[in-house]
Amino acid sequence: MNSFSLIWSNLFRRRVRTFLTLFSIIAAFLLFGLLRSVADAFDSGVEVAGVDRLTVSPKYSIIDGLPVSHMSQILATPGVAGVTHSTWFGGTYQSTANFFPKFPVEPRAYFEMFDEYIIDPAQLDEFERIRTAAVAPADLAEEYGWQVGDRIPIEGDIWLREDGSRRWEFELVGTYRIRDDENMFAGFLFNYDYFDEARIPETEGIISNFSVRVSDPDEAAEVSALIDAQFENSINPTRTATEAEANRQFAAQVGDIGLIMNSILSAVFFTILLLTGNTMAQALRERVPELAVLKTLGFTDRRVALLVLLESVLLCGIGGALGIALATLVLGAIAPDLAAFLGQVEMSAMTTFGGLGIAVLLGIVVGLNPALSARRLQVVEALRR
Repeated sequence: MNSFSLIWSNLFRRRVRTFLTLFSIIAAFLLFGLLRSVADAFDSGVEVAGVDRLTVSPKYSIIDGLPVSHMSQILATPGVAGVTHSTWFGGTYQSTANFFPKFPVEPRAYFEMFDEYIIDPAQLDEFERIRTAAVAPADLAEEYGWQVGDRIPIEGDIWLREDGSRRWEFELVGTYRIRDDENMFAGFLFNYDYFDEARIPETEGIISNFSVRVSDPDEAAEVSALIDAQFENSINPTRTATEAEANRQFAAQVGDIGLIMNSILSAVFFTILLLTGNTMAQALRERVPELAVLKTLGFTDRRVALLVLLESVLLCGIGGALGIALATLVLGAIAPDLAAFLGQVEMSAMTTFGGLGIAVLLGIVVGLNPALSARRLQVVEALRR
């Protein structure tokens, strides 16, 4: 029997314990692959050149808002071909569990800006004509059983009506879908003019962000700089970025995403370290007489210690490799859904090899103490046990 066969047979002598430990390691490295890939997407910069649509947001915080009067200046900026706006509405439909994004928009301008959204022209006409009109993504309407003509009540939490009421009611006049080849963020849309007239006067004319189409995608970076320069010294400065970058900045408002995810991973790996260490220590105690026999047969102290250490490294290495491979598959499945928020999310080579390196290091740390104990093992004392 060669050394590998001996290590393999010892590793799976207690199959239930080994598989439970292995599954725990796989789960840990699955989380590592997913969380690190998402954190990398937040940390990575986005190339502005070559994009034809930009997002103009408040410079310091998404809760600041921007005056809708900025729109005329943005439209007059050299290189800008079109501009529209949207506002985060919040609100609740029936229950707080029924979350979906809601935005007051300029009906026709919004669908011209986002031509990835497909809507029936007649329904778009109704959306523009009826003050209380709203349209919803087709899958959202199907989920809640909405039909064209239904009245959709929304309980406001950010925006109050002029009469002090929190209840907003909209008439569903149509549905829209996203073009098949696009990964886009879809929401419940309603008429901005109605929203602006009905809300309390102190908040009139305030919107969340502008969407800007540039004439030449190759000049997107220059256009971004020109827009921000116009409002640099105003009381409402702006920050212009690609849509993917703006979505990342929006999510980053909750805090340092990288720090949060690294903290989670640290807790996970600390737990795995204790769990795997306990498994290896227990396996060593069970095999003390066998290790003594190996030394009696001529195995050196160093070779016995190496067998124990490699057993630990093999267990962690298999778990780490399977976890990283599973994370790659899962990430490939969910990446299209994340693309609208974070841009391209993929498992980088650094994450892959970093994960495998951590797995090997974990195996060494876990197996080092049992290996040293096996090296110091005295044959007579071990057989006496």
